[in-house]
Amino acid sequence: MLNLLKVFVRNRKAAFGVFIVVFYVVVALAAPLITDHDPNKRVSRPHQPPSAEYVMGTTRMGRDVYTQLVWGTRTSLMVGILAGIIVTLIGTVVGLTAAYYGGATDETLNFATNVVLVLPQLPLLLVLAAFLGQVGPLSIAIIIGLTSWAWGARVTRAQAMTLKNREFIQASQLIGEPVWRMILVEMLPNLLSIIGFNFIGSVIFTIITQATLEFLGLGDPLSVSWGTMLYNAKNASAITVGAWWEMAAPCVAIVIIGVGLSLLNFGVDEISNPRLRTLGAIGKAMKLQKKLDRARLAEKEA
Repeated sequence: MLNLLKVFVRNRKAAFGVFIVVFYVVVALAAPLITDHDPNKRVSRPHQPPSAEYVMGTTRMGRDVYTQLVWGTRTSLMVGILAGIIVTLIGTVVGLTAAYYGGATDETLNFATNVVLVLPQLPLLLVLAAFLGQVGPLSIAIIIGLTSWAWGARVTRAQAMTLKNREFIQASQLIGEPVWRMILVEMLPNLLSIIGFNFIGSVIFTIITQATLEFLGLGDPLSVSWGTMLYNAKNASAITVGAWWEMAAPCVAIVIIGVGLSLLNFGVDEISNPRLRTLGAIGKAMKLQKKLDRARLAEKEA
């Protein structure tokens, strides 16, 4: 575990991504401690610009944008993480089961995966949300989780199929190891990088999709999240009246967490992929060689 932490720290992309994600998690957990009042409480006049008292200004209803942003971080992260867990769990179970058992089981699960894959996801989410009415954050997380697992299942199955033909797996089968041990002990640890990619990608997708659904008015307007902040700003014509801060705050928050999760994903890919590690080492060696060549050239000129 300590060695893995050192590898993450040495990788700049992974380290910066972890820093951003941890910062958001701390803000979400500490929301009651770093805000002074309820996010839906009217604290000032409408559309007050950013000032020393209200660092991110106020909304049309006179609510503090900073307070709403902090509490919205808790809601949006909760939805993203919950949906990511559902997507990762279903995708991993389906992919591993299909790869290990093969035959009719593989064909059935592969058919179900293909059906879910070909469904247009965003229109499907819009139809489900519209059919259910104004849905809360928990319902949005469950809907996204139950409709977004197919890609992860396909990738997990492909990787598990290659593992199934490895010598150590075949040797374990010959000595009569039980199925649960074959899957959980022999195969699952070798799929952790794929599972990690699936989870991080699902969190990014969920946060953006939740904001999209709520911006379109399909979420619960009484909940406080980045999406409902955008929805309220749109209804209040914030950009038209010059209250740009009301729209900018949640947009910037979404962009930064997206960048952090993407950097974390890229970093994990570089750490777990030997080819990318080799390319990175070659790149560093070439940069060092260029510096040495420049130093030698400077010495000759001197």
